[in-house]
Amino acid sequence: MNSYLQILLKVFKVKDLRRKILFSALIFLVFRIFAHVPVPGVDLESLRRLFQESQLLSLLDLFSGGTLANFSVMSLGLNPYINASIIMQLLQLVFPKLEELAKEGESGREKINQYTRYLTVPLTVIQAFGMYILLQNSQIINQVTPITLISIVMSMTAGTILLMWLGELISEKGIGNGISMVIFAGIVGRLPVGLAQTVSILDPSQIRNILIFIAMALIVIVSIVTVTEARRPIQIQYARRGENPTGPTSYIPLRVNQAGVIPIIFAVSLILLPTTFARFFETSPNVAIANIAQNVQRIFNPEGILYNLNYFLLVVAFTYFYTTVAFNTKQLSEMLMKQGGFISGIRPGSPTKSFLDYVSLRVTLFGAIFLGLIAILPSIGQSLTGVTTLLIGGTGLLIVVSVVLETTKQIESHLVMKDYDTFLRKR
Repeated sequence: MNSYLQILLKVFKVKDLRRKILFSALIFLVFRIFAHVPVPGVDLESLRRLFQESQLLSLLDLFSGGTLANFSVMSLGLNPYINASIIMQLLQLVFPKLEELAKEGESGREKINQYTRYLTVPLTVIQAFGMYILLQNSQIINQVTPITLISIVMSMTAGTILLMWLGELISEKGIGNGISMVIFAGIVGRLPVGLAQTVSILDPSQIRNILIFIAMALIVIVSIVTVTEARRPIQIQYARRGENPTGPTSYIPLRVNQAGVIPIIFAVSLILLPTTFARFFETSPNVAIANIAQNVQRIFNPEGILYNLNYFLLVVAFTYFYTTVAFNTKQLSEMLMKQGGFISGIRPGSPTKSFLDYVSLRVTLFGAIFLGLIAILPSIGQSLTGVTTLLIGGTGLLIVVSVVLETTKQIESHLVMKDYDTFLRKR
């Protein structure tokens, strides 16, 4: 315990690091204040009852950082920005000019980020309008008028843009990745509410279930840390002239979970589409359309087997897709050949690409299955324990653990740099 306190004191003794941490804490405070500013024209009591009845909306609330249940001005969270980022990554595969722009270094990445911000605005408007239709069909909006529609859409759009700006401020002047830190703050901010709800309904018969839930949570956290840090090193040797034909060696650290949480976000966006569209038509005056919408909602019930099976398969598929995009074996093999690098026993060029594809596909299989299980973990946990108030889900745990690991590494790098500067000054 004393060693941890010493590390904490050492962190706050570094002026630059202390300023970054305090600035990030201030942004978190601003975020939580705006998370409780409600959108006008919504019956909040009816909205909370709707969220208690729907696991689907609870899942959406997770990705909004708990702001959707309050229906605050930031209720859409960073979902539009994340979707815009994913779309821009896909467009780079379609349009060569965007791919060239992404390879131009810092200036190219800044232009891509600017295009992502522009794309976020129309996506936010579309999602805000869809949320308005959903609430209107659920009879949660007090007055259905054009003024109400405009105020809700504009409020939610402004909230998302403000949240995106706060995230970028953290990346620029704070500690850690801003977007990830904001999502992390939203998820962690929901924990006190979940604990309070659990304590309020706690009875002796549920103590066993809560203990099972705590054990599951610990196992999942250890598994996430293990898989996130897991690497499959591929040794690279470099040719050298002289008596010894092989020069220095290095490694390609092929991660088991190369895609992070992106496949789950992809899968959530798709798996929620049938239910979302069905809710739009469940009150249709056409009886046939209304029946189809109700059947779709019943089939894609988040507690059903078919929903979880499709969710699992989508996560596995998107994990392979995103890994293929992020880990470009063709470019890597060409770069190694230009630098005189090669894998022992593998010829440069196409054989190297084939070997990297072979290894990547098999390593990704474990990571894909792991992410799929993490995605459907809330349903598994609910069926085993019956505790629903504490289930922030495996996705939430994955985000929290990943952000903690990333931020810890960044703090450690600051401390190492500080020690190195002190050593140089002493010399």
